[in-house]
Amino acid sequence: MSRPDAFSEQPLPLFTAEAAPVLTPGSKLPSYIKDHRKRLRARFLDGGADALPDYEMLELVLFRAIPRQDVKPLARRLLDKFGDFNRVLSAPVARLKEVDGVGDAVALELKIVESAAHRLTQSKVRQRHVLSGWEAVLDYCRATMAHLEIEQFRVLYLDVKNILIADEDQARGTVNHVPVYPREVVKRALELNASALILVHNHPSGDPTPSQADIDMTAQIDDAAQALGLTLHDHIIIGQSQELSFRSQGYL
Repeated sequence: MSRPDAFSEQPLPLFTAEAAPVLTPGSKLPSYIKDHRKRLRARFLDGGADALPDYEMLELVLFRAIPRQDVKPLARRLLDKFGDFNRVLSAPVARLKEVDGVGDAVALELKIVESAAHRLTQSKVRQRHVLSGWEAVLDYCRATMAHLEIEQFRVLYLDVKNILIADEDQARGTVNHVPVYPREVVKRALELNASALILVHNHPSGDPTPSQADIDMTAQIDDAAQALGLTLHDHIIIGQSQELSFRSQGYL
């Protein structure tokens, strides 16, 4: 018999949502669940997120929402439905609740973690020189948009020193289309007294290759911006594992 991995654990009893033990307020948490949670927390503290696979990271999040039940089956169901940890966090509340075992407490906990991640990456961009911290901008865009199931179009508005003054969700669409109105984009720039802007949208398919509609829309916004003395620095398309810059690809 092969030697078990150093991080392997004894198999835990598996429960379906219907068969999982229901604990009353006065009952004690079974020792195997308590020990499993203790081991996961210790491994996370010792090795960080890299020490845990997606389903165990989900378990850590679910511990708080469901303190008196084995959450491993629910973590597995969430991953089966959405694919990975990031897509679980990014899923709309209505879609999360389609999974057996997800109620208000679970949905809230997942959305809190998602919002915390967005705020952390956003803090590295806010009130900073955007062009000199380009990687932080990309990290923020990836965190907020790479795992969305529908297209979203955002505009980063910059002042004369290229400091971010506003990040606005301009439009949301379908899985392969989002309506964008160039006039509204530049009008908002004037309202904010912005001097430059960066366009960002995602492709839920994962492929950041721009469509002809993307190219035409970008050209229209660029023309409108130049007419008003504004600078369009770039248009970034966020895919699942990579992104595309219109500027670096010669579209701008």
